[in-house]
Amino acid sequence: MKKNYWYALWIGITAIVLTLVVWVLGLVEFIHPLAVLGAIATAIGLGSLQTLKTYQYTAWILAAIVCGMLYPTAFLSWGDFDLRNPWLILVVVQLVMFGMGTQMSIKDFSGLRTMGKGVLIGLICQFTIMPIIGYLLTKVFVFEPEIAAGVILIGSCSSGLASNVMVYLAKANLTLSITLTAMATLVAPFMTPFLMKMLAGTYVEINFLDMCFQIIKIVIVPIGAALIFDGLRKDYGYFRNVVNSISIMSIIWLIAMIFGFWQYLSQYFSTQTMESIELSNFILGAILFGNIYYRLFKIIPNIQSFMPLISMSGIIYFTTVTTAASRDNLLAIGLFLLFASILHNSLGYILGYGLSRLLGMDKDSCRTVALEVGMQNGGMASGLAGVMGKLATLGLAAAVFSPWMNISGSLLANHWRKRKHSAD
Repeated sequence: MKKNYWYALWIGITAIVLTLVVWVLGLVEFIHPLAVLGAIATAIGLGSLQTLKTYQYTAWILAAIVCGMLYPTAFLSWGDFDLRNPWLILVVVQLVMFGMGTQMSIKDFSGLRTMGKGVLIGLICQFTIMPIIGYLLTKVFVFEPEIAAGVILIGSCSSGLASNVMVYLAKANLTLSITLTAMATLVAPFMTPFLMKMLAGTYVEINFLDMCFQIIKIVIVPIGAALIFDGLRKDYGYFRNVVNSISIMSIIWLIAMIFGFWQYLSQYFSTQTMESIELSNFILGAILFGNIYYRLFKIIPNIQSFMPLISMSGIIYFTTVTTAASRDNLLAIGLFLLFASILHNSLGYILGYGLSRLLGMDKDSCRTVALEVGMQNGGMASGLAGVMGKLATLGLAAAVFSPWMNISGSLLANHWRKRKHSAD
């Protein structure tokens, strides 16, 4: 297998060199296929180099951007099927979050008992530094309103599991990182809409309650399903019996909804009440899905090893479709948006570290807070933009921010890791 990775790497490097050659020679018709081949083969081939293996995910994101930029029409629709369909995006983002959630555990919340101060400082930094910097950047860079709102959106989201990986690489406080990610995810359904309402309300119309519901559906519901699976796997007391009972009721209820009960209820209840019932359907579905996944896990234990790949594939899908949909915007303002993303990300690291250090935290915990603050949940931002039908504008900042933060996070984590070794 490793030999195949080497072959892919050499094919990728060769294709990239040939892309430059045909560009210089003016052979335009060969540029696009060679560039796509080079990007994809290099992303595969990085698996052969231990020192660069941590950048493989970022290489796939960059390959997705190349594909979306060079062949946009291929990633907008397949026949009559719209790849930007809000329901498709909702399902994909839920799979992404579920895949991430399977790498979490109920015990991740136990750090609150011993690291209350660190978690509080981290949460305050998380939901103040990045949203405010995002807002200030929209005043410096003159973006269209929905694109500007997207910059604030990526800053207002919680951190994702990528930050946990970088904290692990940096040999910082991994327990604090995992607990912070878990708690930030829990408060996101309230904090993200609040911050968007306060900071981005002049750019786009923000319905606070609707955004709360959307975040619960795309983040809390799938991660909740993953935690249901974790509880079943560890058999916390009577937990399994309770989940089995609710699962049976969920099957009956959801079947009734499919076969006409939803239409019946909609005749008697208001739109807002029906939205609440819809949210209840998602929660019941999450409990059922977590139970089904647990039973599948018992039959195929190796399924766990595939979940991160499913999450990565989903994010690559978001990146490709967003890039294809917003190609014209990227060509017009891509460099400015990249510069804004670099500033946003860098200031997140600097201020996250500086403020936590000022508040008396140790160096390892400060490094953890810096990575948690600087690295946002791009999947959540893209998912929100997608279900709102604004993937090409509101989701544009997330598409640019995500690959850059993985590159910068890897570089910073490896730098801190080396410094820690030299100090030892």
